[in-house]
Amino acid sequence: MLHECIEALNIKPNGVYVDVTFGGGGHSRAILEKLGPKGKLIGFDQDDDVRANLPNDSRFIWVNHNFRFLKNFLKYHHIKAADGILADLGVSSYQFDEGSRGFSYRSDAVLDMRMDQQSTPDARDVLNKYSEEQLIYIFKSYGELKNSRKIAKTIIDAREHKSIETINDFLSAIERVTPFKDKYTFLSQVFQAVRMEVNKELEVLGKFLYDTTDSLAKGGRLVVMSYHSLEDRLVKNFIASGNIEGHIKKDLYGNSSNPLKALSKAVSPSEEEIDRNPRSRSAKLRIAEKL
Repeated sequence: MLHECIEALNIKPNGVYVDVTFGGGGHSRAILEKLGPKGKLIGFDQDDDVRANLPNDSRFIWVNHNFRFLKNFLKYHHIKAADGILADLGVSSYQFDEGSRGFSYRSDAVLDMRMDQQSTPDARDVLNKYSEEQLIYIFKSYGELKNSRKIAKTIIDAREHKSIETINDFLSAIERVTPFKDKYTFLSQVFQAVRMEVNKELEVLGKFLYDTTDSLAKGGRLVVMSYHSLEDRLVKNFIASGNIEGHIKKDLYGNSSNPLKALSKAVSPSEEEIDRNPRSRSAKLRIAEKL
C-alpha cells in the first residue's frame, strides 16, 4: 500500500518526515519525490544489510538504529518535531527472502531471526535456553496458538536429545505437533512467535508509539501499517486513547487527554494489491493526526 501510505502522510514540500522502517527504501524514495529542496527525511533501520538501498540525497539522514530510539535521534539531529512519521511493521521482503537470516521455514539455515544482527538473543537461544513456561508464554501470546503448552513440551523433549540449531532441526522438533491441515498457517504462527520474542517487537512498538506524541508537530501525521492482530491492537488502542492498553483517560471536565485523532478506519489492501503481493493480505493501515 505504498500509494496509500504516501497520501496519508499529507507531505508538505518543506516538511520533515521520518521513515522508521527503511528496509528496501521504497517508501523513503516516494517521500523524497514529494519533498522540495528544503524538505528533510530521516530513515531508521537497525539492519546493516539495507545500506545498499540508501539514497544519495542531501535531504536524507540515515540512522542505523532501532526506531525505539526515535526521540533520541531526532534530538541528536536537532529536529524539534516531525510533520509525519511512517512505520511499516513486520519483516521486510528482503529478510524473508534471504534464507540465511532464518526468518522463514521455507529454506534451511542457521536459526537467527534477528533484525539487528548484533543483538541477543537469537532464535537458537530462545529455543534451546528458554524454560518450558517461557516457551508456553511466547507461543500463546505472540503466536496465538491454542496448543502452546504441547508445542513447548515437544521442544523441551527434542532439545534434550539434540540442540536445535537450524530451521530443519526446528521443523523436525515440532513435527509431531504440526497439523497436516493448515500446516503452513501453523508454521507461520510458530515462527512469528519466536521472531517476535527475539526482536522484542511489541515492547519496541509500544515505546515507539509513546515517543511519537512528543516527536510529531501539531497537525503531524502518524501512519502505521501492521501485519497481525497483536501489532494492530496496540496501534488501534494508542490512536483511540493515547495508551497501548486502550484506557481512555479524562480530566475533571470529562475531556479526553488523547493527543491523537484517527483520520479513518483501518485501511486494507485491494484485491489487486493482494494478487500482486500476497504478503500484503493481512496488512492494516492506520492514520492519525496530532491535535
